[in-house]
Amino acid sequence: MTADARHGAISTPWAPDDRVTVLVVTGTGTGVGKTVVTSALAALAAAAGCRVAVLKVAQTGVYTGQPGDVEDVRRLVGPSVTCRELARYPDPVAPATAARRAGLAPVTPATAIAAIRELAAEHDLVLIEGTGGLLVPLDDRGGTLTDVAAALAAPVLVVAAAGLGTLNHTALTVEALRTRSLGCVGVVIGAWPAEPDLAAQCNLVDLPAVTGLPLLGVLREGAGRLAPAEFLPVARRGLERGLQALGWSWRLA
Repeated sequence: MTADARHGAISTPWAPDDRVTVLVVTGTGTGVGKTVVTSALAALAAAAGCRVAVLKVAQTGVYTGQPGDVEDVRRLVGPSVTCRELARYPDPVAPATAARRAGLAPVTPATAIAAIRELAAEHDLVLIEGTGGLLVPLDDRGGTLTDVAAALAAPVLVVAAAGLGTLNHTALTVEALRTRSLGCVGVVIGAWPAEPDLAAQCNLVDLPAVTGLPLLGVLREGAGRLAPAEFLPVARRGLERGLQALGWSWRLA
């Protein structure tokens, strides 16, 4: 049985010429490289002449005045990208828990959706970076990033780890998207090691097999520490071919 038959042929559920204006970037967990992948997407789209916005729905584990994920995006991409963070909470836990512990209001899906629509009205592409994994709760009513993606009919890109354990984590994430009828464009490995072990090398073939989705590319480990002039070529080498294969209308020149 083929992967498409096993998974219901759920690769990109839109025509190649459909315009992607909002893309949700989620991960199989914390620390897999969501911010670097989001930055790479932003850099490539900006280089192609797009007006790009990046929205961090909720930043946790960072105090006021400290650099968070949107600051990393701005540092890697440069001033051409619009960066916005809806809330930040000091404790390094799930947004709902962090908001409750800090005595602050959580970011609800409705708040995020309104902010995204506002950004989409003035930008060609809005990238939404999640916190942790796909089903991490945003508020005490159980709202998650999936509610945001569903309301906006936005496709999702999954960032995965390179090594042992990633097959199960990635397959579970994709299955959660599938059960909610959410489209997933594919998978990106967010931190490819300089010396990949056997598991990592095998995962290049096995990730598409277990998910039924394309592996769109890999970004090298340490890419988040580069200067903007160094980062753009790395983003191109890692992702450009996979993104062009999708045929998105903001294809990269």
